[in-house]
Amino acid sequence: GQKRDPALPLIGFARRMTEYKRPDLLFGDIARLREVARKHAFQVVLAGIAHPADLPGLRLIEDLHKHITALAPEIPIVFLPGYDMALARHMVAGSDIWLNTPRPPLEASGTSGMKAALNGALNLSVLDGWWVEGCVEGVTGWSIDSHGASDMDALLVKLEKVVLPLYADQRERWVFMMKQAISKLGPMFNSQRMIRRYASEAYLARPRSRPGEQTWKPVGA
Repeated sequence: GQKRDPALPLIGFARRMTEYKRPDLLFGDIARLREVARKHAFQVVLAGIAHPADLPGLRLIEDLHKHITALAPEIPIVFLPGYDMALARHMVAGSDIWLNTPRPPLEASGTSGMKAALNGALNLSVLDGWWVEGCVEGVTGWSIDSHGASDMDALLVKLEKVVLPLYADQRERWVFMMKQAISKLGPMFNSQRMIRRYASEAYLARPRSRPGEQTWKPVGA
């Protein structure tokens, strides 16, 4: 297998391969991507599986492999097969930048980004799903906000002008952001909070009962 360069920022992208998640957005303009890499080198690790009946998703994986071949050796990119929880654990722990590019408003949540943040990875994501709440621009990570341009343009501009220069030239600020991601997002996006809110806002928050109806109360009430 190929070895990664620990000196270069590692962009991780790992999730179910399907059209609305747009795993190919980073590769929408190969020439511009090469220009970005010439200014600030980086590496990419991709992973994911498509449902056997999702033909467009399967084609996306084929296209990603074509992009990997076209960009070698200028940009080191690998696609890891057999994506599962064990592999995801290594990726969210080992990535510097966690890339998420869904087509709004189709992202239901985005739990991989939450896990990456808890490991100190900085999210670079479209403002959809959980990242609408979690993104504090330049503190917990960055948004891909097109402001009327294409999401692909916004992604490449943010990488070229903000994210990669910060990693290369302002290491203290990068580490500060890692700490902010863990401390600010960890207490908000976790299973304990999820269960607590389900219990208090969905299961226990019932309207006043009518005569003869069961009244649900919290344990110990």
